[in-house]
Amino acid sequence: MKEKHLSDAKRFLLTLLATTFSIILTFGTSAILDKRHKEIAKKEMVMMIIYDFDKTLEQAQYADSVLQQASVSEMEIARHPEYYDSLRPQFLSAVGITQTEFSETTENIFSSNIETFNTLGNVNFVHEVSAFYHHRRVYKQLVFDELLTQVQNAPIMFSVENLLEVSFPMYSLYSWQGLVVMRAVRNRCVQMMNVNEKELEKFSQRRVETEDYSEEDELIRLQRLEKMIEFGTNTSNPKTTRKP
Repeated sequence: MKEKHLSDAKRFLLTLLATTFSIILTFGTSAILDKRHKEIAKKEMVMMIIYDFDKTLEQAQYADSVLQQASVSEMEIARHPEYYDSLRPQFLSAVGITQTEFSETTENIFSSNIETFNTLGNVNFVHEVSAFYHHRRVYKQLVFDELLTQVQNAPIMFSVENLLEVSFPMYSLYSWQGLVVMRAVRNRCVQMMNVNEKELEKFSQRRVETEDYSEEDELIRLQRLEKMIEFGTNTSNPKTTRKP
């Protein structure tokens, strides 16, 4: 009888231990998987944000190079107004950059979803990302929006006088300053989150391959540009040239 009680107690103890181990194993595995999923989501979100930064900087860098060239040409025309007709085509690109639009998809995801902040789990990184998007809005306002307003008020393709009313060196300076600030923020974010540049390059390649480039969108953009600058301006307009 005593042996039976001992055997029952042993079986009960073994069952209890097995159940306890099973619970620990289940919850432990679940916690490990949950932590791993969060790390993957965090890395993906960081990569997506840095990729968005790089796309912005790529667009701004192109605009900056166009503005630098426009600045040189404008100063040349200021010294030699008779060069206006021959240099005028160079300003088409300068007018074109006013149609640049930064994608706000990632910014909206970052700004509107509280889960994003929980996933990132780094207050300093969140602050830097917010700062980058703030500087991008300022860049767009000071460079693209202000330049667009000026070229609409004084169509630079019509006359030397209109062209010289638009200070391309000033916009070039604004652009350079904006680029310096945004690059610095981008690099701080990369260092802060230990982003591997090679991994980022692979991520970027995957994004480029999956992004849907619409030729129709590009056609619409070009049509808007042509309408805005009135492509095919009458070069015989008496204001197109000015004697030195």
